[in-house]
Amino acid sequence: MGRPRTRLLDRQRIAAAALELVDEQGEFSGPQIARRLGVQTGSLYHHVDGREGIIELLRERVAGAIDPATLDLRPWDSALAAWARSYRAAFAAHPRAVPLLMTNPVRAPRVLDQYERIVALLIDAGFPLPDVMPVVIALENVVLGSALDLAAPEVMWDVADATRTPRLASALAAVGENRTDRAFELALEAFLEHARRGPVASG
Repeated sequence: MGRPRTRLLDRQRIAAAALELVDEQGEFSGPQIARRLGVQTGSLYHHVDGREGIIELLRERVAGAIDPATLDLRPWDSALAAWARSYRAAFAAHPRAVPLLMTNPVRAPRVLDQYERIVALLIDAGFPLPDVMPVVIALENVVLGSALDLAAPEVMWDVADATRTPRLASALAAVGENRTDRAFELALEAFLEHARRGPVASG
């Protein structure tokens, strides 16, 4: 029997199957991926280094939707804002992957390359070195929290008795559409405004 014209298994197919499972159920396992791809479980690990290797494939696949060109913008705060919006959009497409990725160290080289660029951007802008990672982490907290919020139910506060919490009921009635987008922009601008007050306030 001749060899198949297309490979049954590669890293891209493993990542795609794992991400489908995470989107569906918030988790994955090697046997589940293997069943979805029609291969033996052991075959997966000829291509990836265990569960952590699959998680890094997921990270690369999700983060691959972030536009790296945003980091070429200037001044530095425009670059950070554009990168944050692109980052949020990428992860909002797969919100159930966020907890999985947040509990595993970042090792994927292409993802680390983006962080290298962000660190360089902040250093070049004049941020003291001890402040750089807190700024990056704080921005990620805003982005990933908002990505999770996009997957939340439309009604997060179920006010059955408005007479018990009248101000909350009124605020919920007044919020209107796009509450998650508005909340993200508010948090992002507050973050940037705080960062601008640092030693490079002039940008």
